[in-house]
Amino acid sequence: METKLVSTHAALVYTMVMVSAADREMKDVELSLIGHIVKRLPVFDGYDVDLLPETTSTCAEILSAEEGLEAALDIVADTLPANLRETAYALAVEIAAADRRIEPEEMRLLEMIRHQLGVDRLVAAAIERSARARFATG
Repeated sequence: METKLVSTHAALVYTMVMVSAADREMKDVELSLIGHIVKRLPVFDGYDVDLLPETTSTCAEILSAEEGLEAALDIVADTLPANLRETAYALAVEIAAADRRIEPEEMRLLEMIRHQLGVDRLVAAAIERSARARFATG
């Protein structure tokens, strides 16, 4: 499947959508968090939030195709500059942790994203530990 370039913002959204869809169920808490992230994080400055449903839908369509996951990963890797690859991984971890448990499918996908984007294992471990701390319950 030929990959097409998308905006940097869309590539970051694709990363979050992939993780949300990893267990075949995009949970409300995950979708809500994606919206919250897009509206509030500086990395999304300049992104038209009204495009979020379309961006999410386009990513879901890509994922539903044969070899869709690989195609979406390629799009993200081909689009993101080096300085946003750790950010993309952090966003992916954030979505995986949103429901306070990370399913095996999500763990595998996080590993694939880390590898595809070339995120250092120690950096990834720090990002993962930070998410565990933020989503811990008392």
